[in-house]
Amino acid sequence: MNLVFLGPPGAGKGTIAAKAKDALNIVHISTGDLFRSNIKNETELGKVVKEILAKGDLVPDEVTVNMVKARLEEDDLKEKAGYILDGFPRTVAQADALETFSKLDAVINFVLSEEEILKRLSGRRVCKSTGRTYHIIYNPPKVEGRDDETGEELIQRDDDKEEAILNRLQVYQKSTAPLIEYYRQKGLLVDIDASKSPDEVLQSLLKVLK
Repeated sequence: MNLVFLGPPGAGKGTIAAKAKDALNIVHISTGDLFRSNIKNETELGKVVKEILAKGDLVPDEVTVNMVKARLEEDDLKEKAGYILDGFPRTVAQADALETFSKLDAVINFVLSEEEILKRLSGRRVCKSTGRTYHIIYNPPKVEGRDDETGEELIQRDDDKEEAILNRLQVYQKSTAPLIEYYRQKGLLVDIDASKSPDEVLQSLLKVLK
């Protein structure tokens, strides 16, 4: 079962992927994690990516594609029943490239309203020293605005502020809307309501895949 997860920031793709990989006995491949591990292990691709990111440039499709291709050839994939790609493909060119070396069973599009995305992301608060994350609605600290353990003041990261979120959403819509259409035309796209709890979203996903 080879899957691609699409969805806006805040849709909970990573959370659902962590649950779905166990339920389906497949591997969760996040391109963000892939970049980090290649850079950390100083692979040839990692060195290229590190240099590109240091200049503040976007990683070209070709480099990302090669990284994903190399990951799909690793041994752990042979023992599992497939994979979830999270964060790839991001463009139609990447989707075309993926088709040349792997066959997808379904593309899951997690659907969430802008209002709900703003509520989820703008409510995040972080403790600077411990990195512990809270949410003013879904996971509030015991004392408002304070870390449970250290008592330090919690902060809101710049990219969790409304203006930044709206900008990220605009970028997402612009780059991903063509992908959604691309996979819909191929009959691979499945829309899933991401507004429910992670367990409910997982159940909807498993039901659809059956």
